[in-house]
Amino acid sequence: MFSSLCKQFSVLTKIPEQFIRFLLIGTLNTAVAYCLYALFIFSGLHYALAVLCSTLLGIGFSFKTFGKWVFFNPDNRRIFRFFAVYTGCYFLNVGILKCLTFFGLKNLYLAGLVSSFLVAIVSFFFNKFFVFKRI
Repeated sequence: MFSSLCKQFSVLTKIPEQFIRFLLIGTLNTAVAYCLYALFIFSGLHYALAVLCSTLLGIGFSFKTFGKWVFFNPDNRRIFRFFAVYTGCYFLNVGILKCLTFFGLKNLYLAGLVSSFLVAIVSFFFNKFFVFKRI
């Protein structure tokens, strides 16, 4: 059902099906990571530690969902590349949060939402061309 919906939406919108898959699965992954982040912020953790914890917990889930549903590449040996990308995304996320809070966005929930969106776009390209690239 998921595949047929993505295909139909791709035909209707002329957006590549893989990108539609990425947006849907990425939204799920981002929602899971953001909920974990918000939970850690609510529990009193510093935002850098909250991002680290949510990222580490989300890596396994995201690796499997992206590999299976977006890039159709279930090769578990690519987990190390995926982890490298997520490490970079962690630092990017923390950097964006630092910038947002420096420039006056003190609401860490909203800052986390903005940052998650920006990091998701960057992660698509690294996942597509580095992690799950067919050799």
